Amino acid sequence: MKKPDSRRRPWGDGPAAVVVGLDNITGLQTARILADRGVRVYGVASDRRHFGARTNACVEVVESRLSGPALVDTLRRLARRLGPDRAVLVPCTDGAVWALSLHRDELLDLFRLPLGDHDGIDLLMDKVRFADHAHLHGLAAPRTEVLRSRADAEKAAEVLTWPSLLKPPVKAEEWLAHTSAKGIPVRSPEELLDVYDRVAGWAPVLLAQEWVEGPEDALFSCNAYFDATGAPLVTFVARKLRQWPPHVGTSASGEECRNDEVLKETLRVFGSVPYQGLAYLEMKRDSRTGTMMIIEPNVGRPTGRSAIAEGGGVELVYTAYCDAAGLPLPTRRTQQYLDTTWLDVRRDVQAAVVGIRRGELTARDWLSSLRGPRTHAIWSARDPQPFATDLANVAGTALRRRR
Repeated sequence: MKKPDSRRRPWGDGPAAVVVGLDNITGLQTARILADRGVRVYGVASDRRHFGARTNACVEVVESRLSGPALVDTLRRLARRLGPDRAVLVPCTDGAVWALSLHRDELLDLFRLPLGDHDGIDLLMDKVRFADHAHLHGLAAPRTEVLRSRADAEKAAEVLTWPSLLKPPVKAEEWLAHTSAKGIPVRSPEELLDVYDRVAGWAPVLLAQEWVEGPEDALFSCNAYFDATGAPLVTFVARKLRQWPPHVGTSASGEECRNDEVLKETLRVFGSVPYQGLAYLEMKRDSRTGTMMIIEPNVGRPTGRSAIAEGGGVELVYTAYCDAAGLPLPTRRTQQYLDTTWLDVRRDVQAAVVGIRRGELTARDWLSSLRGPRTHAIWSARDPQPFATDLANVAGTALRRRR
């Protein structure tokens, strides 16, 4: 068993945390945040070679599938070694959230899981159900058509406006095997049908959603944590600066900001169902109408950019851990608007290069956007191996392509 990194706090007396889904940016950041606060962290990764699994923040990293009975068996074996003080489970992928929620009855005698009832989780995770829920409750969401067949795609092509976005309800393994993009833009009825024919096998159901016009920095988000009564214990509002791949990817950089409209809508969305756990709502201001539109909720886990909250002095992830562990809540739970930025160095450089080439960004504006207090997605002087591994992987891929 590893000793704690000497540059981090000594381990405290609270229960351990098990980060499920360590092999991504979200899992890496979550492990670091908790370890820095004296929590013994164990990681579960589907690929121990992934850069996130190279962190020194974990006492141990276990390789396992992140869903189904295989994950349950892995966690049961881990629980026997951790002893009677139930560890806190922190899922860091949508698949892990779904699996832990679905199998909670098999795990709650061994672990603590700060997650509301399964029906609420299903409603908020299933983009088909959520689209119906948003319409019923008058939530500002773009028009969405459910595509279960080519005939559905043909009907959607007749009623949608353009551009639109074709995407899966959940980015499952089959979708991710083909692309890391959240969705694929389509600009006409003909293109919708062409793309549908190409990707229909990537997911059993697809969604065609009208595109919300506006630049990437018109994408706002609110991270939050709700306790068992549904009360928001902590909130933090930020916005994207750039994403990779451009327009349809995940955050490459972001900054905290004040947007009371996004905060209010986040409380309304998660207050419309009985809900407990970490929560995230992404919204975008439509440049044509000025209306803030819901892009998607994420539930039960931290997000790639949620570490900006800790960088801004707000204990988002640690609040979730303390609430689940029955420990006193941290005092730093109110956003102070310190102009903190969040940066995934490599991907932001890639996004900036593309933006500069397209004339959408200048080098001066890019550098200016990175001023102020900063928190990093992967880079850490105290934990350099993940960043080095990520760069080595990219260099290796580029070399193989060149050959």
